[in-house]
Amino acid sequence: MATQKKFIYWFKEIGKEDISLVGGKGANLGEMYNLGIPVPPGFIISSGAYFSFIEENNLKGKIKEYLQETDKNRPESFTGVSEKIKKLIVSSPIPKEISQEAIKAYFKLGGLFKNPLVAVRSSATAEDLPDASFAGQQRTFLNVEGETSLIEAVRECWASLFEPRAIFYREEKGFDHFKVGLAIPVQKMIQSAASG
Repeated sequence: MATQKKFIYWFKEIGKEDISLVGGKGANLGEMYNLGIPVPPGFIISSGAYFSFIEENNLKGKIKEYLQETDKNRPESFTGVSEKIKKLIVSSPIPKEISQEAIKAYFKLGGLFKNPLVAVRSSATAEDLPDASFAGQQRTFLNVEGETSLIEAVRECWASLFEPRAIFYREEKGFDHFKVGLAIPVQKMIQSAASG
């Protein structure tokens, strides 16, 4: 089981008991890796990095303010609020300690390749609960290349936690927007001949 003292975890360091740290998708990737099931290699930027990003940029108050503008009787209100929150998130800097760890892991994952192609995925810490399913509500980016693109994709993934349907779903189910975190699995892209 992993501990929350760092922001980057390799698949070998995590398992199914780490959902609060790496989300449902991240925990499953770690579990499969540790069982010897072939999965593309990768690492996970923990939900702790997301929470630190929100805190370091003092975003919680502004996000709360925007969320008060939603109205279940006006579905279009969720779209407007979502756009404001996502813009706020993607325009905020990632704390240096997080971005440096992520970039270091990215280059380590690449090995001999300076700028490997990676998939940057979203893994909510509340995915696949018995009474709720958050899977598929956040974004994934494929063929991300280079450190600048990696950092941009990370911010976009974090912002996708506030897609209109995700905001509506959490409000409908009574989930606190600030207790659901987002971890980010980063996996090397593999050219496949077949799938299924």
